[in-house]
Amino acid sequence: MVKLLFLVPLLMCFIWYLYLQQNNWTITQGKKGFIYIISFNLVIALVLTILLFATR
Repeated sequence: MVKLLFLVPLLMCFIWYLYLQQNNWTITQGKKGFIYIISFNLVIALVLTILLFATR
């Protein structure tokens, strides 16, 4: 299951891209959304890594 966690940010970015295309926005207009998605997933990865080492 942990091996597949890299798919979460990819899926979220793809959904955000589809949303941008649906509303006729460019990727540069939605750049902030991509940054939020990536930073959110980095925080989740950091927390999960800390929990992994704390419970080992």
